[in-house]
Amino acid sequence: MRDLTKENEIKQIIYFAIPMLLGNLLQTLYNTVDSIWVGKGVGEKGLAAVTVSFPILFMLISLIMGVTMGSSIIISQYFGAKDYENVKKSINTTLYFLLISSVIVTILGVIVSKPVLILINTPASILNDSNKYLIIMFLGMVFMFGYNGVAAILRGMGDSKTPLYFLMIATVINIILDPIFIFVFKLGVVGAAVATVIAQAVSFIFSVNYINKKHELFKIKLDSIKSDREILKKIIKIGIPMGVQQTLVSLAMVFLNSIINVFGVDAMAAFGAAGRIDSFMSMPIMSLSAAVSSFTGQNLGANKKDRVVRGFRGTLLIGVLLSIIIASLAIIFAKPLISVFNSKKEVVAFGVDYLKIVGMFYFTFAFMFIVSGVIRGSGDTMVPMITSLIALWGIRVPLAKYLSSSIGINGVWWSIGIGWVVGSTLNYIYYRTGRWEKKVVVKKS
Repeated sequence: MRDLTKENEIKQIIYFAIPMLLGNLLQTLYNTVDSIWVGKGVGEKGLAAVTVSFPILFMLISLIMGVTMGSSIIISQYFGAKDYENVKKSINTTLYFLLISSVIVTILGVIVSKPVLILINTPASILNDSNKYLIIMFLGMVFMFGYNGVAAILRGMGDSKTPLYFLMIATVINIILDPIFIFVFKLGVVGAAVATVIAQAVSFIFSVNYINKKHELFKIKLDSIKSDREILKKIIKIGIPMGVQQTLVSLAMVFLNSIINVFGVDAMAAFGAAGRIDSFMSMPIMSLSAAVSSFTGQNLGANKKDRVVRGFRGTLLIGVLLSIIIASLAIIFAKPLISVFNSKKEVVAFGVDYLKIVGMFYFTFAFMFIVSGVIRGSGDTMVPMITSLIALWGIRVPLAKYLSSSIGINGVWWSIGIGWVVGSTLNYIYYRTGRWEKKVVVKKS
């Protein structure tokens, strides 16, 4: 566990962010391995099937995962205030909520998967594979929720290293099992889903075992997993806006998929490949955002606002510079990067255009998420949700529909970047008002 209320601000944020960066890279690699093996073993139809499935999967789980992020903020503030009794109550409340939610999401996901796939114009040639992939992933939901819940708990207490180790285990298992299920057992996209669920299950079991052995005060026991009403209210108050925001992002991706589907399987395969690369590109920024959020939570909980301001300014500068470097490399090496997933000429052409257009806006992406990280860390999650709503549904989705009908699929790529510009501008305007500082839930007396 790491106390973020002491020592140099930037040093603390970077040290906290590095394990999360490695973890996020592994998480993305974890998902990308599926795409690479499916793309090579099943072809562009298999890659398109997995690509179509992901936004639907995350649309149904994002509300719950947002609440999980809210619990991490509450835990970080209690931890910063040295209130360990309420840290323990927050842990049990989080796990109780996730256990119930996993059952609900599994049932709902299995029921609605195919109707939603049909609703978003999924090509008939990949409909069945997409549906099978989704059903298996939903059946393993308890393990996904469980691992992410434990990881959020540990991060809230300042431990960003341990979740990385368990994610490493899951990634290695996934890399080993994917080719076995896809090529040896000839299961195609179904094999990729089964490998992912097994890897998540192992990771969850290891993470629970770790807490029980290393943190006696916060030991997880089935008979102690119960909800504290007051803490649950706080978690939901912070987490629901974050969950709604993630749901809106996922729903927007579903709408974008429905637009891209019109351009055919090659376009969807390209979107999948470029999206995976985009995920790697965004990881340093997302890690800095999450780190500055935990940093803000602990320091506001300890009544150290001056550290928050200094930490934010340094993190913002680092994030913007990193985003420019990363985007430049992606633009320069766009063609070979897309070709890793699928070498078909049409797929590569679509994917290269995506990286070149979206890459030009990456510095605004960094600006938007780092500012948002500070605001969320204070416990103010409503405003980031509203700015996300405006950027996605007021700008990106309608602009994608309009531009794609006039300049083709590149119009979708342009809409992504323009949405970031709007979102970053709105977030920064709100940050400058200082209202977010008054939203902290827990303060050291």
